Amino acid sequence: MDKPVCIIDTDSDGKLRVQQSALEVLEQIQQPVVVVAVVGLYRTGKSYLMNRLAGKQTGFALGSTIESKTKCIWMWCVPHPAKAGNTLVLLDTEGLGDVDKGDPKHDTNIFCLAVLLSSTLVYNSRGTIDNKAVMELQYVTELTKCIKVKSSDENADNSSEFVKFFPSFIWAVRDFTLELKINGKDVTEDEYLESALKLKQGRNVMEYNSPRECIQKYFPSRNCFTFPFPTTPENISRLESLDSADISSKFLKVTDNFCKFVFHDSSVKRLKDGYPVTGRGLGHLAKTYVDTINSGSVPCLENAVIAMAMIENEAAVKESLQVYQSEMEKLKDSFPLELKDVSSEHTHLNIMATQAFMKRSFRDTDGKYLKSLDEQIIKLFHGYLRQNEQASKKHCEKILSSLSAPVMKKLKQGFYAKPGGYDLFCKHLEGIRKKYKSQANKEVKAKEVLEEFLKQRSVDSKAILQVDKKLTEKEKKIKKEKRKAALLKQEAKAKEEKQRQLEEKMEAERQSNEERMRQMKEKMDEEMRLQRKEAECAMDRKLREQADLLEKGFKEKADLMRQENEEFKRQSAEAETNRAKEFAATIENANRRHEEEMAMMMQQQDIEQMMAMWQRGTRQMIVCCIS
Repeated sequence: MDKPVCIIDTDSDGKLRVQQSALEVLEQIQQPVVVVAVVGLYRTGKSYLMNRLAGKQTGFALGSTIESKTKCIWMWCVPHPAKAGNTLVLLDTEGLGDVDKGDPKHDTNIFCLAVLLSSTLVYNSRGTIDNKAVMELQYVTELTKCIKVKSSDENADNSSEFVKFFPSFIWAVRDFTLELKINGKDVTEDEYLESALKLKQGRNVMEYNSPRECIQKYFPSRNCFTFPFPTTPENISRLESLDSADISSKFLKVTDNFCKFVFHDSSVKRLKDGYPVTGRGLGHLAKTYVDTINSGSVPCLENAVIAMAMIENEAAVKESLQVYQSEMEKLKDSFPLELKDVSSEHTHLNIMATQAFMKRSFRDTDGKYLKSLDEQIIKLFHGYLRQNEQASKKHCEKILSSLSAPVMKKLKQGFYAKPGGYDLFCKHLEGIRKKYKSQANKEVKAKEVLEEFLKQRSVDSKAILQVDKKLTEKEKKIKKEKRKAALLKQEAKAKEEKQRQLEEKMEAERQSNEERMRQMKEKMDEEMRLQRKEAECAMDRKLREQADLLEKGFKEKADLMRQENEEFKRQSAEAETNRAKEFAATIENANRRHEEEMAMMMQQQDIEQMMAMWQRGTRQMIVCCIS
């Protein structure tokens, strides 16, 4: 994108809405996204910081009056400067605390959306991090009311799980002119932030759900940056108009370090269980969260993931089918082909389609969508097999028609109705058979079409045999038995060919299933790894928080935290066990479906053979009746 676009604004009724143009931009981004959102009071220069992160001097609107310039949320997608294969998505939010806003919930909604959509949240403020500055972050205390992790228990407090998916937190302090000293000792910016957030005994800040406690609890990964040079909006125009030599080198160094830190330490946006979000997925999340807020409900991470999984999995099936079908359509132009060529291409494309599905799908825990893909591909495969057989049959019949034309002409003229005519007719048929075999031997329907042709000619040969006065009755009987034997032999060859073709089809399906199972296991192992890693990281943060409380003398809170951590660990282990059981059941069901499909293929072959026998018996009865 060469400039930002609005992703979320408000309609005439004051309700939030997602801009379709922004969704179309995100739809094209199939890479994982690193989402950096900036929040803070209005007129504090948030847009300027975001422009620097985009590597531009201009882009996000900069105001020069006391009115807030940015409305709702604007988006700018650029290639990630430090992480190849990722896209950096910058979200500039409307300033908080604007007195001109009519809806008191609007700021809370904007803040919650920034938290829900970002992987790094930058809180921008001016001056110092004092009690007033901390209390201005009152929106943090609303998060437990405005965001739910699970939908199963409406009244449950899921705030302990926020640490799993909340973004990392950066406090950017603008116009900071104080020395970084505490009790006369030099401290780092991060230490300054921790000191400002430090819980103190006997103060109101010890109250549950205070801004200080919420920041510590929900954002264990946090850093601070101070900007000594005046960067309030009224000074930005002066800053940009100066020559580079006149610009404070210290400010530029801090800003440059800030950008480098964000680029290096900001991670890919992930869903619960660690699944990476693409631009397309970010668009789904934005739409789901905004629709939920507009309905008056509380955005729920679990519901958002379920909704996104349904959309993505349906799209994954459609996309994978397109991969398979588009290439098979190209192959169809070459029909008729040998069965092994069609089966080989089917196996190859089935693997490609499954890979495409695995790449896009997620949380298909019961294998519902993979089953749908498998069934539709098999249906398409059988359709292509029928089309190849039809093309083969047509081609074989054309060859036989051309080869037998002279014989059929003589037959109509009564050429064989003479002594010795039967042997001559049989000789000519054998010549047709040999030439046909050399031309159509590799055709799928070669033996079947020849069998049908010889059956048709057997009626002619029987009539010729009856009028051939050169042969004695005994010789005619012998010839007749030989003809029957030849027909039975050809019938057996056709049956063997069908059996061989069935085995080829089953082998192709077996190979496809083996590869599908391998890819499924690989996908599930990766999802389990992400889930385990997410739980371990969250546990590590909670243990650090517990240790910090103990170190600062909050033993009672540390004990409560220890109990909470034990429960969290138990739930994580239970979730991992349940997920493993789901995966095992999915693979078992997929294997069972494969076995059922193989049984159906064999059953279909038996039915076709029984039908063929019935048709032969019917024809023989008709011939006998005519005779």
